[in-house]
Amino acid sequence: RLGPAGAAMGSLGRCLARSLPRGQPGLSPPAPRCYGSAPAALQERTLLVAKPDAVQRRLLGDIIQRFERRGFKLVAMKLLQADRRLVEQHYEQLRLKPFYPALVAYMTSGPVVAMVWEGYNVVRCTRAMVGDSSAVGTIRGDLSVHITRNVVHASDSAETAQREIGFWFRRDELVAWDSRDRDNIYGL
Repeated sequence: RLGPAGAAMGSLGRCLARSLPRGQPGLSPPAPRCYGSAPAALQERTLLVAKPDAVQRRLLGDIIQRFERRGFKLVAMKLLQADRRLVEQHYEQLRLKPFYPALVAYMTSGPVVAMVWEGYNVVRCTRAMVGDSSAVGTIRGDLSVHITRNVVHASDSAETAQREIGFWFRRDELVAWDSRDRDNIYGL
């Protein structure tokens, strides 16, 4: 159960509170930080790829807005036509699945928008925000029309995110910047 501070923070507060150790009331004290950088916990990153159906249907604004409203920070974004090699590398773990050839063909059929979002507990919160095609209130539930056209890809763990970000972005394409609203969002 959230205290008054968590309730006042709304859905971000709920997401933050779920990530705290059990039995610890309120928000934990911030980790020590170096001048000019956010605490390590705020620097978790995830990859989000708006698939060809999202681009074709002009859903990018809605998708981006959901992440901005959540308080996450965009650190990289690019529009590209993904080539077969990139898509095969990205979906390597699915190569034995019967739907794999159709997935590769679909992901290379039109432009995609790859994004890296940063924030506290961003991987888990992103997965919850993305949801599935039947979950009303989620990106897929609200915007997708079929399981094979599910609008976005999101990394499923911090480790996967790190690997996937490396497929889509060079290190120098990730922009390090301080968000002026960090204290308002996280109370640090």
